[in-house]
Amino acid sequence: MKKLLITSSFIAFAFIVNAQKVMTTEMLVQLGKVNALGISKGGKSIIYTVKNYSIANDKSTTIKYAMPVTGGIANEIKDADKLLKNDRISPDGKSSISSNEVKVKNVYGKDFYPDCKNSDVMIYDNLAYRHWDTWEDGAFGHVFLNTLKGGKVIDSVDIMKDEAYDCPQKPFGGDEDFIWKPDGKEIIYVTKKKYGKEYALSTNTDIYSYNIETKKTTNLTEGMMGYDMKPAYSKDGILAFTSMKTDGNESDKNDIVVDNGVNKINLTKQWDGTVDDFKWSADGKSIYFTAPIDGTVQLFVVDYPGMEKKMPQVKQLTKGDFDIHGMVGQAGTNMIVGRTDMNHANELYAVDLSSGAMKQLTHINDPVYNSLTLGKVESRMVITTDNQQMLVWVIYPPNFDATKKYPTLLYCQGGPQSPLSQFYSYRWNFQLMAANGYIIVAPNRRGMPGHGVQWNAEISKDYGGQNMQDYLSAIDALSKESYVDKSRLGCIGASYGGYSVYFLAGMHQKRFKTFIAHDGIFDWRAMYGTTEEMWFVNNDIGGAYWDKDNAAAQKSYSEFNPANFVKKWDTPIMIIQGGKDYRVPIEQGLGAFQAAQLQGIKSKLLYFPNENHWILKEQDALVWQREFYKWLKETLN
Repeated sequence: MKKLLITSSFIAFAFIVNAQKVMTTEMLVQLGKVNALGISKGGKSIIYTVKNYSIANDKSTTIKYAMPVTGGIANEIKDADKLLKNDRISPDGKSSISSNEVKVKNVYGKDFYPDCKNSDVMIYDNLAYRHWDTWEDGAFGHVFLNTLKGGKVIDSVDIMKDEAYDCPQKPFGGDEDFIWKPDGKEIIYVTKKKYGKEYALSTNTDIYSYNIETKKTTNLTEGMMGYDMKPAYSKDGILAFTSMKTDGNESDKNDIVVDNGVNKINLTKQWDGTVDDFKWSADGKSIYFTAPIDGTVQLFVVDYPGMEKKMPQVKQLTKGDFDIHGMVGQAGTNMIVGRTDMNHANELYAVDLSSGAMKQLTHINDPVYNSLTLGKVESRMVITTDNQQMLVWVIYPPNFDATKKYPTLLYCQGGPQSPLSQFYSYRWNFQLMAANGYIIVAPNRRGMPGHGVQWNAEISKDYGGQNMQDYLSAIDALSKESYVDKSRLGCIGASYGGYSVYFLAGMHQKRFKTFIAHDGIFDWRAMYGTTEEMWFVNNDIGGAYWDKDNAAAQKSYSEFNPANFVKKWDTPIMIIQGGKDYRVPIEQGLGAFQAAQLQGIKSKLLYFPNENHWILKEQDALVWQREFYKWLKETLN
């Protein structure tokens, strides 16, 4: 194995770094992306990858490493699979589990009419005909039980048979959606046993057990009507999973439920927060989890009470202006995690589980950051129009001088129930915005988790209400500072943030000089008619536009519909739209651009035909960033 110091991994473009004082678009795209794969079989090493992209070659390379769990020198490795435990293999080593696509439904013309083999027509008689960025082709992900001999598969059984259901869950599910029971006698898997319209209307995923001997399938979460996800067993064979209570609400409070075989215990029921991810402790006595709190994401722990009836207390282990994510696993008295903040991309850290103290293990991008002057990030509390305290992140340009005046951007977060925490984005990168001379104001407005369950829930069916006032409260409060140039305010955002941009464009009363909206909701009627996850629009805006007796829905289509207020638009706007975004489909961006153009408003459309709700391709990301700052320079500076 080849040894190397982690801090040397970025030497490939060190010559670029040494010439820079602040972050640039090119540097951002070429940062090393750290992805942890797990803890080695012996528990002594962290296995992870680093992905680097070269603009000059338009090529990405990914290298695998093994590092001691205590930190130090990393070794480049060729075959990570040999070092990691294969959790797809049964405890006795005789079987494995896998997921494969199985053709269940006829969709294409050639499926119905074999003599029309060159036809590409698609025929649907139900909803859920497309999802996220993919059209339904009649194939579904099924879990297979494989018989092994000499390490090779000699037989496979589809345990889901001819069902038109998916496991893993699309589009973001993975291996965590199907696991072995520790005794090797059962396969546990997650699916939503609904098809077509029923699938589009419901979030009711369940956790099922397939008994290998009897071939019987049992619903372990029968009667639990929301998302039930992420099944995981303790060393003693106790099942835990995350669960939401309400069918149709994808952003309901997410709890950790334990099934001890006698009853189910909601460990976080009395805690005023919502869980992201969790892992059992090595001794099976506690569960560690991550969750948003106060504009950050931190590590928490809750004890498992066993058969006792007492309700355990949740304890926060880490504190600071950073995000904890991607729990890799427990290594002795430490938990290995990923960590970001608004100035630093993901690196791996060890968290002392008794004190919460953190030790940085990887230093992939240190050569870059050590060469830069970074902007200051601070939190402020702003009083809202309904007299609530709201946390607002403020990011200042490098070498900030309070005697000068700076153009300032109001950042509108997507979701809408997503935390505005210390994330590090390769698109909405606050460090890069600050490096280009802008102050960024990022409010934790109504609807964001991390400030209590009620604050999180208050945005549903009130999209154009209090949270819009929260945005204005934030920018108005910062505009009182002498260093904020009130004549050069911009407003930017994507998804719900894009909706916010469109809505504020019709009611901002000359506050802003420019707008940028990416994949934002522009017209609720068209959105309801073309989006794919109907539970989202039913829960968040109230329901169908033709339901005249539904007061909440009618308010959304009238008072909270940006398309109804385009006559009040009077400010330059750039609109960005992905062609494969089926959550906020293409007509949203095109409709907004057309409305601006026909009214003679300075406007620009960036159309990415092969991108979905995000920008995933490096060269597309370069164009995105360059056009972003070009537009701001034209309209704000």
